[in-house]
Amino acid sequence: MMTYARYAIYYALAPGPLADFGASWLGWDIADGAPRAHPDLPDLPRPVDEITRTPRKYGFHGTVKPPFRLAEGTDAEALTTAARAACAAQRPVTLDGLALTRIGRFLALTPVGDTRPLSDLAATMVRDLDPFRAPAPEAELARRRQRGLTDRQDALLTQWGYPYVMEEFRFHLTLTGPLPGSEAEDILPRLGVILAPLLTGPVTIDSLCLAGERPDGRFEIVHRLPLAG
Repeated sequence: MMTYARYAIYYALAPGPLADFGASWLGWDIADGAPRAHPDLPDLPRPVDEITRTPRKYGFHGTVKPPFRLAEGTDAEALTTAARAACAAQRPVTLDGLALTRIGRFLALTPVGDTRPLSDLAATMVRDLDPFRAPAPEAELARRRQRGLTDRQDALLTQWGYPYVMEEFRFHLTLTGPLPGSEAEDILPRLGVILAPLLTGPVTIDSLCLAGERPDGRFEIVHRLPLAG
């Protein structure tokens, strides 16, 4: 059985064209826990391998409860049982759709329409599964604070081990690492043409995933957990 350094609760798309594109674009299939060949896309400022290097290890996903180490006295089996029960008590969430968006220096898919039900779902997972989270090491807290946090974000970091949860939560599926200069604007229209036929209609989130960080540092899906409330 695989031993995982950290766990997380992710949203990962069900198998289909968009999930397939995300896996090949990043070069890592989070569902299979295996590398994927990048698409051959001309006219990009850099190779896809370089553009996607930072998010590759996490796979194509939306974070719901950020990665955490298991607390002392807990184990993966108990976490799985609790996560499955927590998801079973929650209703599926339907988004109006997903859109390609620039967020600062990187590109991601972000939800269209009312995101409150999704934010409520994420807050529930962060809160209900927090007994399984070991406190973040001081070095990790210091590293996050170096990036500049508001007072509220710092309080969330102290309480939950991550600054962008609860009311600071912004759901997204990351597609690139930080892009220098004008690269984001160069890549945006090219990626938009490819994604346009894949981003039609609403998206129903009817399951979440317990993901684990492998010894090689990459994440893979351990269990898919239905939202059955």
